[in-house]
Amino acid sequence: MDVVERIKAEIGSAPVVLFMKGTPDFPQCGFSAQTVAALRALGAQFKSVNIFEDPELREALKRHSNWPTYPQLYVKGELVGGCDIALEMYESGELKTLLKGAGALQQAP
Repeated sequence: MDVVERIKAEIGSAPVVLFMKGTPDFPQCGFSAQTVAALRALGAQFKSVNIFEDPELREALKRHSNWPTYPQLYVKGELVGGCDIALEMYESGELKTLLKGAGALQQAP
């Protein structure tokens, strides 16, 4: 599988995918940490991909998404954006609505 196919497979593997530096429990940059914090504050279920584990994917994803920085948040296969956009959407309530529509919010008991 070439790198573009791997990117598409990752993006399609879950309703919400976060390409980030590090892991949700051990983020390796402040922007990734802030994005994870917003997702967790909403109770979102998401898949994370540590871009440091695959340098080829890290470089190819920038071209694929036409987005030069990380983290990159995808919902239902579409690029939402990076940390700034995710945080703006979190503060406005848009992120919660988007994640709810994607079926990525944990149901309250």
